Amino acid sequence: MRDRLDQLTANLHGAIVGKDEAIRLVMVALLSGGHVLLEDVPGVGKTLLARSLAESIEGKFARLQCTPDLMPTDVTGTNIWNPSTGQFEFLAGPVFANVLLTDEINRATPRTQSALLEVMEEHQVTIDGLSRPLPEPFFVIATQNPVEYQGTFPLPEAQMDRFALSLSLGYPSDEEELQMIQRLQAGQKKAKLSPCITPAEIRSLQMQCQEVRVEPSLQRYIVNLIRATRSDEDVHLGVSPRGTVSLLKAAKALAFIDNRDYAIPDDVKTLAPYVLAHRMIPAGGRRARAIVDRLLGTVAI
Repeated sequence: MRDRLDQLTANLHGAIVGKDEAIRLVMVALLSGGHVLLEDVPGVGKTLLARSLAESIEGKFARLQCTPDLMPTDVTGTNIWNPSTGQFEFLAGPVFANVLLTDEINRATPRTQSALLEVMEEHQVTIDGLSRPLPEPFFVIATQNPVEYQGTFPLPEAQMDRFALSLSLGYPSDEEELQMIQRLQAGQKKAKLSPCITPAEIRSLQMQCQEVRVEPSLQRYIVNLIRATRSDEDVHLGVSPRGTVSLLKAAKALAFIDNRDYAIPDDVKTLAPYVLAHRMIPAGGRRARAIVDRLLGTVAI
């Protein structure tokens, strides 16, 4: 089974120049059963990363391009009247997929954004009192531009809390950017990826991640780190208990990726900025990432 995981990682590296750390973090989010938010400027490969992952999975992929006129039923689906049968029939929305790319999520209205809440947390859609389960695994990759705010609706804290990890790809290095134009000059087109893993195999890997051991002392360190965000004078709103669970699951996934059946403090310290920063509301214009880095240096292991 691990060879399938290695092949999936190799597929992503083959399609994207550089971004090793981002690929690793997206794999952590996938294996931990969470969702990921990619916040970065346009043109750095956010959509390419999502599409490459979807093409590598032998499952259903859907893309949702968020705009202000997008309605909740455009996300979840709706019941429509069929004159030939004289009955209402359910028309499934794009959320009924294994990998859902929600592009520019902050351009959707709050009403439409809220339609994703139950979907991301409960993995089901409830319409007219009837709940319909989503395919498993269900993985959301959302993107947004943190610089352009015209015509956008910032995600509320409740929505941000649904994402296990939030990260930025950043600009490529000079060598990586040179490699990109060399590929283009050589006439290489975007890599055509073949599926290398099935949804059932991903579910199996997720179950194996849950079996990774986390010693009581490390559990206490996670709790102490989370509680430090709630009592820090530079923080208006600290990390929720959902963030505690997300950090635990992410640490297990990272240990599994590194071929260990136990988590270590370095797993927690590596992932904490990506799991915790977007769940906090800093005070006085301070940066959440800087606060997390400071707390990692002060909370005892």
